[in-house]
Amino acid sequence: MKDTIIPLRALVEKWLAPTSATPAHVVRTGRMAITRARYVRLEGAISSRPLTIVFFRHGNGSWDVFPPVERVPAMSAGFV
Repeated sequence: MKDTIIPLRALVEKWLAPTSATPAHVVRTGRMAITRARYVRLEGAISSRPLTIVFFRHGNGSWDVFPPVERVPAMSAGFV
C-alpha cells in the first residue's frame, strides 16, 4: 500500500487538468453496492475531447482510479 495519501483534488488536477475554460464537474457520488466503498465520478475535457474518470476511496483514506480490493473470508491449511 502507498505510504503517501494524495488528496482527491490533486488527482483531479493531475488527470483532468481543469481550467476556467474546461472545468471538471462531479457527475455522481455514492457507494459501491457490495464493498460500500465511496466513489466519485468526474467529467472534464482533455484536448477538447470529453473524458469521464471514476475515483475510488480506499480504506487508508487515499483515492485512486481502481476500486479497493474486497476482503473475503479465506481458509488455509497449515502443517502441524
